Amino acid sequence: MSTILQKKPVETRENVVILFAGDSGDGIQLTGAQFTDTNALFGNDVSTFPNFPAEIRAPQGTLAGVSGYQLHFGSVEIFTPGDQCDVLVVMNAAALKANLSKLKVGGTIIANSDGFDKKNLRLAGYIDEADPLTDGSLANFHLHSVDVTKLTRTALEGTTLGMKEKDRCKNMFVLGFINWMYSRENALTEGFLNRKFSKKPELLEANMKALLAGYNYGDTSETFTTRFEVKAAPMPKGTYRSITGNQGTALGLIAGAQKAKLDLFYGSYPITPASDILHELSRHKNFGVITFQAEDEIAAIGSAIGASYGGAIGITASSGPGIALKTEAMGLAFMLEIPLVIVNVQRGGPSTGLPTRTEQADLWQAVHGRNGEAPIPVIAASTPIDCFEMAFEAVQIAIEHMTPVILLTDGYIANGSEPWRFPNSKDLPEIKANYIKEPNDGDKFLPYLRDERGVRPWALPGQPGLQHRIGGIEKQDKTGNISYDPANHEKMVALRADKVAKIADRFKPIRLDSGAPEGELLIVGWGSTYGAIRTAALQLQAEGQSVSHVHIRHLFPFNKGLGPLLKNYKQVLVPEMNSGQLRQMLRAEYLVDAQGLNKIQGMPFTSEEIRAGALNLLKR
Repeated sequence: MSTILQKKPVETRENVVILFAGDSGDGIQLTGAQFTDTNALFGNDVSTFPNFPAEIRAPQGTLAGVSGYQLHFGSVEIFTPGDQCDVLVVMNAAALKANLSKLKVGGTIIANSDGFDKKNLRLAGYIDEADPLTDGSLANFHLHSVDVTKLTRTALEGTTLGMKEKDRCKNMFVLGFINWMYSRENALTEGFLNRKFSKKPELLEANMKALLAGYNYGDTSETFTTRFEVKAAPMPKGTYRSITGNQGTALGLIAGAQKAKLDLFYGSYPITPASDILHELSRHKNFGVITFQAEDEIAAIGSAIGASYGGAIGITASSGPGIALKTEAMGLAFMLEIPLVIVNVQRGGPSTGLPTRTEQADLWQAVHGRNGEAPIPVIAASTPIDCFEMAFEAVQIAIEHMTPVILLTDGYIANGSEPWRFPNSKDLPEIKANYIKEPNDGDKFLPYLRDERGVRPWALPGQPGLQHRIGGIEKQDKTGNISYDPANHEKMVALRADKVAKIADRFKPIRLDSGAPEGELLIVGWGSTYGAIRTAALQLQAEGQSVSHVHIRHLFPFNKGLGPLLKNYKQVLVPEMNSGQLRQMLRAEYLVDAQGLNKIQGMPFTSEEIRAGALNLLKR
């Protein structure tokens, strides 16, 4: 189904931020994801922020039920989904009220007028059901009121669909119009619809018609006199795809298993926002991936430990509440000294907390949250692309150092997306397991006889002469036999801790993300604060401020170059989506007077919040 060539004036923009918002049943996430994929395929750099209710079916028409999808795309390098949007597309009154503060003064509002009837205005909490589309309260913005519902129904006249099914096509009308507005073709979405509705021709026809109707509406409507063009970004040559953080994590885990020549076993229990890792891994059975949806979190990690004992790489993932349940078994894997990767896709807490909102408050849980002396290496991803890199490294550390590894991501980067250039397999390092196939002490096998790194051998079950005892009770040095000897216990605690500490020897020298190697202020970040901090730091540097930025990916043990780097600056600022967990770790480890910039709202930092915090500190 081809689109019509347009003749309206075209205005070039360097970058644009669009926020789609409506009820959770309006297909907002699908609309945003399709427009993201279209721009990524065109060659724009993109960054997204999906934001949706925790309820499966949130109350329609209310503020609590609003689903949003923010997309920043441009012909320049993009680091965040944008602080404020240029265009706000709203399907009802609640979506407008919930998101109007995110729109720039002078920005554009495209509103579905059918979603502003008295019922919707009342549900959204507008006083006396005053209609913002007509009462002049939006005078500071460019308002375009479009009856999307009516136009969609008109486009679908003659189809066999009922009214509710027709109304579900509204999102395709909106998508078609936005494609026209930003000079994009419908082809990618048409291909998606053909795949999705290949066995439902009536739904395929309806969605296709709605998509084309929205596109043609932009051309024929006299209200919209100008289209916009955002040219492709200058990106390195290669094959690209749009990737979310959870997809990146899954693919990184697969790549790690392939490089280690091991099967991958993934034991998990569904939990937001980690569930998509299971969904993605389940699609790749051709790579020796086995996925198991367990009856609970404890069974999930238990099965992963069993898989690692059997010679695969065991993986499990959850969010904070599930990680709490896995804690005892994590201690078991640590005591056994076998490879295991635990992914924590953090969300707002404590307890059930904010299931679909983001947070960085599980750092202490990851570093300290086990009984006894049980140090486990902790690493963190900073972007959706970085999820691939850090998941691969988690597998590498786990296998080569015979230890559980915790990988921290969070809901912001797990659901967000950006363009990813496919790596070549030949460019990824080989992962070498510390296998043993015969006794290592004459005719005896000592399962805890360590190499120079403190790493014990990996003996797969069933090999003659390599039988050994396993379990969670303290082990005798070298033999692995049960031991209650006090001196032996202290020795084993020290040996295990030393092994983990030596993992820092493998880290590359620490490097600044931007700025001078010494100066007034160093902004230290970790995890998904990366984009906001980088944007703010570059702005401050352009303004002549003595500001640098370093982003930590190895949280335990720290990179050996971190301490000396911190001492090169007069002040240190640590922005975190928690109450200051990394800040306290840095103060304790390096005795630096690090200052915190904290946000615990279930929402990511904006770059302006980081910039303002840095300027406030510089003025002291």
